[in-house]
Amino acid sequence: MTQTSENVTWLTQEAYNKLKDELEYLSGPARTEIAAKIAAAREEGDLRENGGYHAAKEEQGKQELRVRQLTQLLQNAKVGEAPADDGIVEPGMVVTIAFDGDEDDTMTFLLASREYASDDIETYSPQSPLGIGVNGKKAGDDAEYELPNGKMAMVKILTAKPYSS
Repeated sequence: MTQTSENVTWLTQEAYNKLKDELEYLSGPARTEIAAKIAAAREEGDLRENGGYHAAKEEQGKQELRVRQLTQLLQNAKVGEAPADDGIVEPGMVVTIAFDGDEDDTMTFLLASREYASDDIETYSPQSPLGIGVNGKKAGDDAEYELPNGKMAMVKILTAKPYSS
């Protein structure tokens, strides 16, 4: 469902279709729209002091960056099913952990690439220190990971369930 190595991104069919639709829009209609904005701003005259022109060019740059990101992501995507509901932490799972084994100090997050990030749930990459620490563990296991200050932190895996959007 998400990155498991440097080059491969696992995606559900639904996620793949959503990203492909976004790429098609950005590569087609959105490019036409931004080109029209740039042309209209260019007709206003002096480009050095034309805020609309510079804003449209900046928007175009961001859009083209997203097109390149999506193209690379989809080229390296492997489409498959969501992970099994077996309690083992892996990309695509919603994980609840307790810090230092204290079940009153918990956090729930999605272990996935940022393509899955939403306002509904915090997302941690499998390549993040926490992601590396919990990946492959199962409910009831303890996991250790390195904090940014170099110290080690201990968490207990409480639950691991497949993510459903």
